[in-house]
Amino acid sequence: MARTPSRRPVRLLLVSDTHVPLRARRLPDELLRETDRADVVLHAGDWVDAATLDLLERRAPRLIGVFGNNDGPDLRARLPEVARAELGGLRFGVVHETGPARGREARCAALYPDLDVLVFGHSHIPWDSEAPGGLRLLNPGSPTDRRRQPHRTFMTCVVADGTLDELVLHRLLAR
Repeated sequence: MARTPSRRPVRLLLVSDTHVPLRARRLPDELLRETDRADVVLHAGDWVDAATLDLLERRAPRLIGVFGNNDGPDLRARLPEVARAELGGLRFGVVHETGPARGREARCAALYPDLDVLVFGHSHIPWDSEAPGGLRLLNPGSPTDRRRQPHRTFMTCVVADGTLDELVLHRLLAR
């Protein structure tokens, strides 16, 4: 697979399942600071309100987002179900749901053979795995609703020259 060389590293913020204002009144300050540092923010759905989309559109140099199952007609009119972009020489996809955890790698490899990295949401469970054929699957969890997880979370990473580096799962302190 030929990669397009990247002249400089691209800093990414990966986020999903913000659920504002249902699970939190606002986005965490730590997430907003990372938004300001990122070159590109990828949001894998379940925004719940358009104000959160508006906020990230204003703050992020570039925002790539999709709608989730909890997003209404206003968000669905503004966002796709699946988004694709080449970043740092890698082909990224963003989607909200990928079905059950069992068989996820094989299922996603079959559904998205044109991608190098798939960022997904829905479960609120952080995930980092690789499918047969090399597709990397990343779920940043949720920065507002930890559900059954020990922490609320999001991810950052750097991509350049077709390589994903410096992947960090940020664990947010209890509110």
